[in-house]
Amino acid sequence: MKFSTRRLTVMGLLIALEIVLSRFLSISTPVTKIGFAFVPVVIAAVLLGPLPAALVAALADFLGAVLFPIGAYFPGFTLTAFLMGLCYGFFLRDSLSLPRILLASAVHQLLLSLLLNTLWLAVMNGAPYGPLLLTRVPQCALLFAVQVAVIRALAALPGDLIGRARRMLET
Repeated sequence: MKFSTRRLTVMGLLIALEIVLSRFLSISTPVTKIGFAFVPVVIAAVLLGPLPAALVAALADFLGAVLFPIGAYFPGFTLTAFLMGLCYGFFLRDSLSLPRILLASAVHQLLLSLLLNTLWLAVMNGAPYGPLLLTRVPQCALLFAVQVAVIRALAALPGDLIGRARRMLET
């Protein structure tokens, strides 16, 4: 994989967009975060693949936490963001079919957000894992539905648009 100037520029723009969506245009509480910050990571996954999408997600999480802190920085969330980018890249790079979208969103919401991020929140706050997990189930269910709908809307873009963008980034 080569990182051309064009690809790095697109990654930088997606990182900036993810930071804005995550830090300024989402609803955040100490245990819940609802927003559309996943969209730039999905775009990176579709256009660039798993590793660039993972880097976009992880760098956006780290830079957002350093530049615009909401709370204390915790590297576990950056690891989760990296894994989210890999997940979307793995499932969505070659196809935006409904089964792949459902799988990507399910892995993200069930494994990464619900189980792993809840673990990080429990460690950070010293809260018991089980009750915290139960409070986060409705958020993850809602975000699963939102993610599937938004990614389906992205998939509905003309197919040649995505293909042209990919070809442009490969030159």
